[in-house]
Amino acid sequence: MLSEGSSFMKGMALGGIFCLLLSLLGSFTPGMQSSPEDQHHHHHIKAPTNDELQSLSDTQMVELSQKVRVYCVIMVQPKVLVYWATAKDTWGKHCDQAVFYSSESAKALEAVDLKEQDEWAKLHKALKHAYDNSGDLRWFFVARPTTFAIIENLKYLVLAKDPNEPFYIGHTMKSGELEYVEYDSGIVLSYEALRRLVNVFKDGEKCPERGRSLWKLSEEKQLAMCLKYTGVFAENGEDTQGKGLFNSKSVGSLIEEGMSKNSLDVVEGCCSDLAITFSGMSPNQMQVMMFGVYRLRPYGHNFHDSLIFLPPEGTAND
Repeated sequence: MLSEGSSFMKGMALGGIFCLLLSLLGSFTPGMQSSPEDQHHHHHIKAPTNDELQSLSDTQMVELSQKVRVYCVIMVQPKVLVYWATAKDTWGKHCDQAVFYSSESAKALEAVDLKEQDEWAKLHKALKHAYDNSGDLRWFFVARPTTFAIIENLKYLVLAKDPNEPFYIGHTMKSGELEYVEYDSGIVLSYEALRRLVNVFKDGEKCPERGRSLWKLSEEKQLAMCLKYTGVFAENGEDTQGKGLFNSKSVGSLIEEGMSKNSLDVVEGCCSDLAITFSGMSPNQMQVMMFGVYRLRPYGHNFHDSLIFLPPEGTAND
């Protein structure tokens, strides 16, 4: 009996050590050595204030509003065509160029067939294709089809930012020492950030196309790891009050949370007036969002916006 009890205790101890080891491995990012120059506290990227815009001439504001153009990388799957079709019919129309990327071809809707099932490999190929086919577009927005985006607010956020500088923006999260932008809430890359990323794609040791089987990371973390090798770090998009602009939840969920926090001022507790994304949206919810954001207007009310983002030329925008 004593030997059986001893064996049981040894098994318990070994099991505990194994669980601890797994938890440590879960927070460890492979191949990322932390050196002094790599230490980074992510910035809080904010849109310009109205006062800053008022200091610009009318000519300068027109030039700014026309130069910010966005290439949307929308990752879809043939089995969820309804999301694909809804994204194309709603917010996707407000991108200067919206390209859908799929794991396989589908006759119903036009998309780039990546011929790939692995999630990171798909994103890897989609970003390379976007870089090669972006023309003079200098900002890139990556989203899932369950994300609803207000592209004009995205343009406002990066209005005064130089796309020739490396920007990697969204809702930042942290895993161990790795800071990354959450995929579900949308990812923004400047041209320079994407250029560096495409270059590091060539280095299979730093940025393998399929990751390493032992250290399988989600595509959002794999992206952050590859960008970190190039000196590009995750940055949180916020309004002037510090509220996040990229939301990983639907409007309904955020309102419910706002009510629980402050039932007397739900709007204040919910989300930013200049929110860029909401996630986990059903097709019907996206259509309702489209109505609320682009069509419903209180008669006689002037929002006093300092500049106007015109819809992409030749598109049937709302």
